[in-house]
Amino acid sequence: MSRLKVSAVPVLSDNYVWLITNPDTGETAAVDPSVGDPVLDEVATEGLRLTQILNTHWHPDHTGGNQGIKAATGAPITAPAEAQKVSSVDRIVSEGDRVTIAGADAVVWDIPAHTAGHVAYYFEDEGMIFVGDTMFAMGCGRLFEGTAEQMYSNMQRIAALPDDVRIYCGHEYTLANARFALHAEPENQDVARRLEQVSEMRERGEVTLPTTVAQERATNPFVRALDVEEFARLRSEKDSFR
Repeated sequence: MSRLKVSAVPVLSDNYVWLITNPDTGETAAVDPSVGDPVLDEVATEGLRLTQILNTHWHPDHTGGNQGIKAATGAPITAPAEAQKVSSVDRIVSEGDRVTIAGADAVVWDIPAHTAGHVAYYFEDEGMIFVGDTMFAMGCGRLFEGTAEQMYSNMQRIAALPDDVRIYCGHEYTLANARFALHAEPENQDVARRLEQVSEMRERGEVTLPTTVAQERATNPFVRALDVEEFARLRSEKDSFR
């Protein structure tokens, strides 16, 4: 069982900044802070100590709060090398590096395609992975700087994790992704049920994340694609789906 607490700070139109907290010490890491003030406000309200900043990729809606948070707290920034073009970085990480976050150990994965240097942070003992904009609940990221082959490989790698691993994504895209998933697999009853559930959650203003590996295997068409060609067709179709 995970000893860390993870909470969401909703920012901008649909981003989530994830706060990873050790309840015993109050030590907290902010994952992909788009902006600083809401994160600092949440930390202050909850009486936490923000001691680390993690980035999964360079996009400004995942790094924009870095400098403000660092100035206010002194928290060092851990990120892939590509983040240096938009932010200072104290520790550059890539595939196989290990980092200690809020007292727990995580391994870094290279998962390029959305951006060329995108990484994930996998907490093996905690059963959770932070994937930024690579995988979403019932979806996947756009191929801005990489290939369908890379992204399909990422989907299969994440989906090979144990069923109960929790997947923390960067955006609240689940409802739109569920609608596309039902379009892609109209006979999939798991997708139909999940669409109904997600619709009700969003009507109540609830966060639909994290998802789990088991849920994605059952309902994510990009995970369920049989090969790269099918994946590429789905990704192209999703780009224009309304």
